Amino acid sequence: MEAKELLCTVLETIIALNEKFKTEHVIDVIMGNETSEVKSYGHDEEIDTFGEGKDESERTWQNVIQKAMISGYITKDIENYGILKLTPEGKAFLKKPKSFEIVSEEEEEVEEVDIQLKGGASCCADPALFSMLKDLRKNLSKKLGLPPFVIFQDPSLEAMATTYPITIEELQNIPGVGAGKAKRFGEEFVQLIKKHVQENEIERPEDLRVRSVANKSKLKVSIIQAIDRKIALDDIAESKGLDFDELLDEIEAIVNSGTKINIDYFLVQIMDQDRIDEVFDYFKEAESEDVDDALKELGENDYTEEEIRLVRIKFISEMGN
Repeated sequence: MEAKELLCTVLETIIALNEKFKTEHVIDVIMGNETSEVKSYGHDEEIDTFGEGKDESERTWQNVIQKAMISGYITKDIENYGILKLTPEGKAFLKKPKSFEIVSEEEEEVEEVDIQLKGGASCCADPALFSMLKDLRKNLSKKLGLPPFVIFQDPSLEAMATTYPITIEELQNIPGVGAGKAKRFGEEFVQLIKKHVQENEIERPEDLRVRSVANKSKLKVSIIQAIDRKIALDDIAESKGLDFDELLDEIEAIVNSGTKINIDYFLVQIMDQDRIDEVFDYFKEAESEDVDDALKELGENDYTEEEIRLVRIKFISEMGN
């Protein structure tokens, strides 16, 4: 079906959201879903495209975004929780739209693996492989006694199901992996991917290969160096011209890629040790790294989002890196 206008709506919404939100939130805004997150940001009142796509199904909007990613109009910043951004091609499309077709729901094969996009975490090129990778991660987490997200997070599995890395070296090019995680956890994953590629005669899309996180930006390197010198995180944020939340985004990307850092010197200044231990122990048993889930379990009146994120950084760095 022709979806030129639908793609324009998606691109306009991503821009209106300042390229800071994931697939699920973008679709909620377009479909006019008054979720707590949409309302808390005021996007039900401030975004012009709010509700503009309510006549189309969620599946259709998922298909538009997935095809736009494959076509190079949208990119997913996997380092930062999978937020959607426009590529130069996407910006050019908005200025001069052209034909853009997606498979209609009626034409989708009934055999297709139906992975629902919850949390914006399954918009990948190969849903069947993504499902198998999640199963492998689940089995490995039980074997090692680690939460699944400590091994590889969903955005990393998405990237694997899009670029098909079949060696440990190629796996290190996946955002959120890094050399340490690739060597520690990666062998079974690349063997599974290699078998899937061979059995299905898949031609691996070299042009979709995600840049290596090993080539860390100057900002990330400077943050690591500042933490090594035990500079207070709020001082680091101020010196880099970042909000504290933005600094946490950068630090989370660093530890999720497999780099080990130590922020204990800062944590003990803002939290009692018993509270740190309680959050740390929560993540030992948690099935998800989601901050909202942690707040609900531990008490929204007892902990702040920043405290949960900081201890989660400590946990992933110590347990997974």
